[in-house]
Amino acid sequence: MQLRYSFRLYPDGPQCAALARAFGCARVVFNDALRARESARADGLPFPRIGDLSKLLITEAKKTPERAWLGEVSAVVLQQSLRDLESAYSNFFAGLKGARKGPKAGAPRFKSKRDARQSVRFTANARWKITPGGDLSLPKIGDVRVKWSRTLLSTPSTVTVVRDSAGRYFASFVIETDPNADLGRMPETDGRIGIDLGLTHFAILSDGTRIDSPRFLRRAEKRLKKAQQTLSRKEKGSRNRDKARVKVARAHARVADARREFHHQLSTKIIRENQAVAVEDLAVKGLARTRMAKSVHDAGWSAFLAMLEYKAARYGRVFTRIGRFEPTSQVCSNCGVKDGAKSLNIRVWQCRACRVWLDRDVNAAVNIAKAAGLAVTACRARVRPGPVPAQREEAGTHRDGQTTVVGIPWR
Repeated sequence: MQLRYSFRLYPDGPQCAALARAFGCARVVFNDALRARESARADGLPFPRIGDLSKLLITEAKKTPERAWLGEVSAVVLQQSLRDLESAYSNFFAGLKGARKGPKAGAPRFKSKRDARQSVRFTANARWKITPGGDLSLPKIGDVRVKWSRTLLSTPSTVTVVRDSAGRYFASFVIETDPNADLGRMPETDGRIGIDLGLTHFAILSDGTRIDSPRFLRRAEKRLKKAQQTLSRKEKGSRNRDKARVKVARAHARVADARREFHHQLSTKIIRENQAVAVEDLAVKGLARTRMAKSVHDAGWSAFLAMLEYKAARYGRVFTRIGRFEPTSQVCSNCGVKDGAKSLNIRVWQCRACRVWLDRDVNAAVNIAKAAGLAVTACRARVRPGPVPAQREEAGTHRDGQTTVVGIPWR
């Protein structure tokens, strides 16, 4: 399995300038190649090959006064920019033919220096390396200080340097993991769990555990509002406006980082304690168009489920998604009788068949686990047992003076 590890970079002033040149050169080559291909399409000509584009837009362009500054950065960065364009076109055409899973990718677009995210990629041909002192040595940039938060499991072949909208720099490595070593990282367990996601509680487990929703965005709304108001009062195009924009981006980045950390910790805990996990396939895009849109985006269900899925695949767990049209909130987890649809304000209800009081969310989590074929206990889904009427043949007074109610003799 391939995993992406990201580490924070702390370049100094000259290194930031060198990275800015690399971002700009890679962007110019990408836009020139996109313009050449679009011009060929408009003229009815076949797309130029990536080799021809490399020779024309990199090798020959460096000899011209207009593009002589392309030689100030590593040639590998420019070559990888052309490969990014090639991948963008491949994904676009594969989506049109239906050969690519997931949502269709749009046609490649021109990049701008004002884009929120800038990145360049160095392959092994660039001869980048990690120095004995722990710095990241990049060609024509220098030794950049790295904050190593963990150890790389294998030697990566490429590194991508990313600058986000908040002005932070990251080094992203893609590594191959050993499946046998991954299986040994998580102990074997017999736990089986169903998860019902919500807004008041982020997750309700089939064993009755409730995880409160942190609501990171809601808690930071006042700070974000103040930063956004400060930005709106700055003159467009001024340096003060750019500083205010960075403050807004950093405030949003703190919210996103806190949410991601919460998702990672919770998903790892669930995968460690359970051998099989079942969730409901939610229509997140549909829910994000309702009046609950802000709360749905704040919860980040899709990112959390994606983490559960890849961690289950990595550590040999079973991950199952059930259909979103399963009536998990309408079926009694005790007797299996479908009791009909219920409005959202009904949180506790009584089954009309077995007369057991059920918690709506825990009952749904138990039904999610059952729909996935997981054998879980449903005892904690009950709020309290209701009165069970005795069977006609079991109630009454016998000749010996004993009376039996629900099969239990008493005097």
